[in-house]
Amino acid sequence: MPVRSWFPTLIYSEPLQKTGLDKLNAEIAAECRSLRDYDAAGRKWSATHYPGGYTSYASMNQLQRFSSTFSELEAKFNRHVKAFAKSLEMDLRKKTIVMTDCWVNIMPPTAAHSLHLHPLAFISGTYYVATPPGCSGLKFEDPRLDRFMAAPPKLPTAKPSNRPHITYPAVAGNLILFESWLRHEVAANRVDAERISISFNYNWS
Repeated sequence: MPVRSWFPTLIYSEPLQKTGLDKLNAEIAAECRSLRDYDAAGRKWSATHYPGGYTSYASMNQLQRFSSTFSELEAKFNRHVKAFAKSLEMDLRKKTIVMTDCWVNIMPPTAAHSLHLHPLAFISGTYYVATPPGCSGLKFEDPRLDRFMAAPPKLPTAKPSNRPHITYPAVAGNLILFESWLRHEVAANRVDAERISISFNYNWS
């Protein structure tokens, strides 16, 4: 074949575990809401930087160090991060991966998360705790988009791998991993219920 694919952008999506997700997510959702009630500094920061929603990103962003619930999640995430790094063929021999940050996001109706990336990390991810039907997914941007210059638009029938954006639906119990340089966003929540997720970063040494 004369055309080949090079420099792929890989995204990992997999259920966190095979069973028990409903019970686990109910417990995590309750803790996330309790954290929001307790975290006055986070609510204040969110009012300016995360309008309509709540995130512990600027106030309590290392939850794996302070909560047994999140520490147990870290151990579960580790297995998936290692599998993703293996798919990326990263050389982590004699190296250690470490979760550096872990925070909660609660998006009531109208809350959104604008386009961004995660500096100072090599793999980032999101775990979905509560995803009411119709809530926004996670939208990724082609990392070459700013270099397309004079390129024409893509056909409406273009394969997903050839489109400039791709959206992964938010599904409770699913874990999504991506390389931290990949820009992404969450559109405004248009449903009358809270969308709850946990975001995190990993580094290596």
